[in-house]
Amino acid sequence: MTESLTIVRDDLTGAATRGLIAAHLAGMLANTPVESVHALDLTELQHPSVRVYSAWVGGEIAAVGAFKTFDTDRAELKSMRVADAFLGRGWGRAMLGHLEREARDAGIRSLWLETGSGPDFVAARRLYESAGFSYCPPFGDYSLDPLSVFMTRDLDPASESAGR
Repeated sequence: MTESLTIVRDDLTGAATRGLIAAHLAGMLANTPVESVHALDLTELQHPSVRVYSAWVGGEIAAVGAFKTFDTDRAELKSMRVADAFLGRGWGRAMLGHLEREARDAGIRSLWLETGSGPDFVAARRLYESAGFSYCPPFGDYSLDPLSVFMTRDLDPASESAGR
């Protein structure tokens, strides 16, 4: 990659970040019935248990991602989205690696996620699989849903996952 990506903690006040979050929610609702959409809205993303990050190439937003802590050592990945103009450049993997490092630094020992089970979510599932996530039963407040799959990954505190 010749482009340089900068990832920062985001307070969700910027129009670009809000726009990408809105596009993420719209995409989820376009592909999934509302009762099976588990994406967080802006208000939920601003909860103190959630850390949101945005990735930038120059002055353009390339991706967003977040994690929500359950307790002192577990967190759920939320709102992973790459802007359409930046798809296929590795920025989703870069954001995932960043979220893993930030979670590990915060004392998180395992990450969990819910994503779609349909064809529109194949790329996301492949990314998570290649990063060491494995399929698991529903966790937290989730229940079985044919439109959802659940994954988890232990974070080894002694290693970095940036090279995955």
